[in-house]
Amino acid sequence: MRSAVAALALSTLAATAAGHATFQELWVAGKDEDSTCARLPANNNPVTSVASNDIRCNVGGTKAAAAKCSVAAGDTVTVEMHQQPGDRDCTREALGGNHFGPVMVYLSKVSDAASADGSSSWFKIFEVGYDPATKTWGNDLLNKGCGKQDVKIPSDIAPGDYLLRAETIALHTASQAGGAQFYMTCYQITVTGGGSANPAGVKFPGAYSASDPGIKVDIWGNSFTEYKIPGPPVYEG
Repeated sequence: MRSAVAALALSTLAATAAGHATFQELWVAGKDEDSTCARLPANNNPVTSVASNDIRCNVGGTKAAAAKCSVAAGDTVTVEMHQQPGDRDCTREALGGNHFGPVMVYLSKVSDAASADGSSSWFKIFEVGYDPATKTWGNDLLNKGCGKQDVKIPSDIAPGDYLLRAETIALHTASQAGGAQFYMTCYQITVTGGGSANPAGVKFPGAYSASDPGIKVDIWGNSFTEYKIPGPPVYEG
């Protein structure tokens, strides 16, 4: 009996882990930059503590990527998520296992994107949460789009180096404290052109609280009809 329970536990753990994922690649104005400017985490496990420095760029996210990607202000970048490293097979979900939740993208102005540790301020440039009319989550759209999400870089921000932080939060077990799962990757970019705007931002950790209504939430309850995306409002430019 004990061995059967252990086998069931391992099976459940494997199924849950199979749903994990990471943002891995970046497209710039339609050009595939692959993972050259992505600070890839060591594995596809989530961060679960909003008080940890890992909430900035994931575990190991201070290690520099191979390069910086050049992005013109006003251009569109595309962040791309998959379950396993280098697996861009569109027949598989980007984030599986009913890991429903929002998708958000932040920028942080830094002096050098290769050495920045994510402790500087972040401003949000994109978010998509929950559409109650269609019962569709932001990361449902990732799954439908082969893991890709288009994001416009504000046209008025000052040129220079930035960290771009792509994030989704899986809320399938978020009804309990510490149950939300955070998946994020930081990309190293250099913005060209633009203007002089330096938007105010928030710090990680600090921007999120474990008790925020968008982080500790029961998405399965009969009373769930709307969702409040955590973090600051999107910078409109």
